Amino acid sequence: MNTEILNETDAEVDLDEVVALTEYLGEALHMHPGAELAVTMVDSAAMSELHVTWMDLEGPTDVMSFPMDQLHQGEPEKPTEGQMGDIIICPEVAEAQARAAGHSTMDEVLLLTVHGFLHLLGYDHGEPEAREEMFALQRHLLLTFFAARYDGRTDIPTPTEV
Repeated sequence: MNTEILNETDAEVDLDEVVALTEYLGEALHMHPGAELAVTMVDSAAMSELHVTWMDLEGPTDVMSFPMDQLHQGEPEKPTEGQMGDIIICPEVAEAQARAAGHSTMDEVLLLTVHGFLHLLGYDHGEPEAREEMFALQRHLLLTFFAARYDGRTDIPTPTEV
């Protein structure tokens, strides 16, 4: 997984941890090692502009995904190749959501990274069945990443409903 990462904010975000997560997600979801992804942290003004432009909704949101090649999850014997697209995260919104949910901002950023990654692979949560599938996979991926990365950690952030 080739991840380009950029923090355009003053927020302290552990970018190496975000990259480690995207590499884990790439392996777990059978993406080709050469698949490309960009993750960018933006401030609330930039996110508000994106939110209005692309969703016709006012104000900043936590995460937005912009798929490039309309990829889907691969298979162990046939990993998916191509350009995944962009995940845009607003650490300011993530911080507020984390505070309300009682976990760290970094945990929220990691949760949003998984959420955005799944959207790039065509997962959605507009319908109850699709939501259940996406959120179950999101939970599984976060749980297995946290357990492997943080010495068996089993508490993961709960998604904030917006």
